[in-house]
Amino acid sequence: MFNIERWQEIFEAISKNRLRTFLTGISVASGIFILVILLGAGKGLQNGIQKQFENDAVGIIEIWSNTTTKEYKGLNPGRQIQLRNSDYDLPVMKFDDQIDKKSATNITRGVIVTYGKESGNYQYRGVNPDYLDIENGTIIQGRFLNDNDLKNNEKVTAIGLKLKQDIFKEEDAIGKEISVNGINFKVIGVFTDPSGEREETRLYMPMTTIQRAFGGGDKITGMMFVLNKKADYDEALAQSKQFTNDVRELLKSKNIIAPDDESAIGIYNSVQEAKQYYDLNLYIKLFFWWVGICTIIAGVVGVSNIMLIIVKERTKEIGIRKALGASPFSIISMILHESIFITTIAGFVGLLASLLLLEFVGPMVQSEYFRNPEVDFSVALTTLVLLVFAGALAGFFPAYRAAKIRPIVALRDE
Repeated sequence: MFNIERWQEIFEAISKNRLRTFLTGISVASGIFILVILLGAGKGLQNGIQKQFENDAVGIIEIWSNTTTKEYKGLNPGRQIQLRNSDYDLPVMKFDDQIDKKSATNITRGVIVTYGKESGNYQYRGVNPDYLDIENGTIIQGRFLNDNDLKNNEKVTAIGLKLKQDIFKEEDAIGKEISVNGINFKVIGVFTDPSGEREETRLYMPMTTIQRAFGGGDKITGMMFVLNKKADYDEALAQSKQFTNDVRELLKSKNIIAPDDESAIGIYNSVQEAKQYYDLNLYIKLFFWWVGICTIIAGVVGVSNIMLIIVKERTKEIGIRKALGASPFSIISMILHESIFITTIAGFVGLLASLLLLEFVGPMVQSEYFRNPEVDFSVALTTLVLLVFAGALAGFFPAYRAAKIRPIVALRDE
């Protein structure tokens, strides 16, 4: 039941120590503020990382070649490994039942693309038909490459939306021919990519065509795979690790690479990478919680000190209450009410300030790996429960001390 006299006593006690109470309240509010801001930042980091993985198909494995670091079978270290079509064919044929999507890749740094009076320097990639799905891209006009384009060495290309806007402006690009380092290619499609404009300045061409048109022979720069989906993450992780180990051994054997040379064949496993990122994010969250709670504890200690001062100043009053029959529980309840009130009000101010800051400043600090810093409702609720507990903890020892005061001693207190 609401007891107006009890609340009057609380406000009267606090008003006698306004400065101390205000400074202590600032300490508690700062603790909550810092905790929520840190948790919001952790969530923003998690959202950014998650967005990066969503930009590509789930479970990408990318493979490329490097230089050898070990002597093997009379061959010196430092030998550059050159992947070829036959290197791509090996895992495709041996592990076909595990593979959902696949593509060899041939990447160049830059080519001059010209259409009419417009021209620019862009990157092209020789790829297979599955490549756009692996990159999680979307065709918005026309179509992407197909098996016939590769089979017939067609001089066709799918271009990114940004490149289309640069070269064609408002003109329809489908069916038009562009010059790529002096060789004409027909535009058959325009695509968008969730990773942004950098990917949308690229041209994708049939692997077989660019190998013949630009004199690359059967060379490739790498290969990409997406494995069949598994029911849970642990199973997918185990599958991807086994697949990458098997493919690495295949390529080492074919290219005469020492079995213990781990650098000659480069592998990116997005399933394994995702686990590392999420583990890192968990550790960061735990650290943020630790920092925030330590700050709150500092505020709780301040509240406890304030309550000890209040108990000391009200020793005679407490003695009179006990002499008139007040129970130890009522004395403890009185002190705890004051302590919980101070921490809850101060903490709520800190919580509100932090949520407002995340709401208004969050959209202005977006980046590639940091998106939508926010605090879940469950976290906010946990913080409020933590506040009440902190208030009770801060007032317990002063309340216990007050309950132990003997009336005769309290009445003699000056």
